[in-house]
Amino acid sequence: MSNDEIFAAAYREHYWAVSRYVARRLDGRTSEVEEVVAEVFTVAWRRRSDLPANALPWLYGVARNCLSNAIRGYGRRRRLLDKLGHDEAARGSQIVDSPDSEPPGAWVHDALARLSPADREVLRLTAWEELGVDEVAVVLGCGSRAAAMRLHRARRRLRAEIDRMRICAAPGAETPRRDTPEAHGHG
Repeated sequence: MSNDEIFAAAYREHYWAVSRYVARRLDGRTSEVEEVVAEVFTVAWRRRSDLPANALPWLYGVARNCLSNAIRGYGRRRRLLDKLGHDEAARGSQIVDSPDSEPPGAWVHDALARLSPADREVLRLTAWEELGVDEVAVVLGCGSRAAAMRLHRARRRLRAEIDRMRICAAPGAETPRRDTPEAHGHG
């Protein structure tokens, strides 16, 4: 099979998985999903001779890099808007959520948000993308043992955050705080 045919097969087989991977990491910024996915497959096209037989973990690795670029660009745009005084978030900050507006399972996302980006990523790769340790290693660009250790440590830290949240939510305790990961030393 030619490199062009290998690329076409990878595109057909993995387009939607890569799209879901990107969408889950852009936290509601759906307008950017197609742009990032297009960049992933542009890189894959340019490097089609490097596509491995099991292309999905490799594509996730490319997507990780493209997401980093997109997020940096988003940050630059936000800072520019802040300087110009056209911050949409500031105008919408007067809206108050009702007490029951929290979606079911939000506590899991709260616990994840308290972890470092590296911990979140390794957990998401195994839980959301259903990758094995060897595939996670390809995405992260490290060895299988290093990926297994990162996963083990991330799971341990997630358990600790959930336990911390559970203690805060216990009857008679103050309500769980929704603060930043930096407050817990994970940022």
